[in-house]
Amino acid sequence: MKILVCICPVPDTTSKIAFGDNNTTFNSQGVTFIINPYDEWYSVVRALELKESDATTAIHLITVGKADAEPVIRKALALGGDEAIRIDTDSNDPYIVAAQIAEYARSEAYDLVLCGKESIDYNNGATGAMLAELLDMNYLGFVSKIDIDGNTVTVNREIDGGEETDSCNLPLVISCQKGVAEPRIPNMRGIMAARTKPLKVVAPAPIDSTAKIVAYEMPPAKTGVKMIAADNMDELVNLLHTEAKVI
Repeated sequence: MKILVCICPVPDTTSKIAFGDNNTTFNSQGVTFIINPYDEWYSVVRALELKESDATTAIHLITVGKADAEPVIRKALALGGDEAIRIDTDSNDPYIVAAQIAEYARSEAYDLVLCGKESIDYNNGATGAMLAELLDMNYLGFVSKIDIDGNTVTVNREIDGGEETDSCNLPLVISCQKGVAEPRIPNMRGIMAARTKPLKVVAPAPIDSTAKIVAYEMPPAKTGVKMIAADNMDELVNLLHTEAKVI
């Protein structure tokens, strides 16, 4: 089996976020980037588990990004990927990301494409579905369990009020969420091996973006907490009517 795992570099959640150019660009200066957790903890690890049950499985990792994304994909290689591909362009448009990956993957005959259910920066969850459409593959999203028997893939998906089980034949694109695998951390052997594993840089295809960011806006600052005396129920009820917000 040949598996392609999509990797998205995202800012560490502890990073201080700032914007520039009149709030139209994200300022990455001083920001630490990590592997998108849904990609690292679930997609990559489930691919590794599949390889552990079948040694003939090949795992390729792919990202769309400039040279500063290489430390992130090297960490994914340290977890156990066989080789990596970096498409040398940068975009936060999920269509561009999906189209660039599809341009590369179309001729590589992958049996299974895995990605996280969303990225934690822009909360983009559309890339997997777009990629499946562009590759003319079936798509199963928000999957919490994956079992493969020959050419048949059986998955569990969370739905409103419960869970459903679906079955589909390879080739297939799956977006993964919590439950697919147990998170792992790279060991020293994997970290050392990642330094010499192949990382291929591919020129981007000439694809026009379908969307643009007009402006960024920081969320409003949190207001202070109001303390109400236990015996002052009238004030509490009044504040619930006049100031409380339903989220």
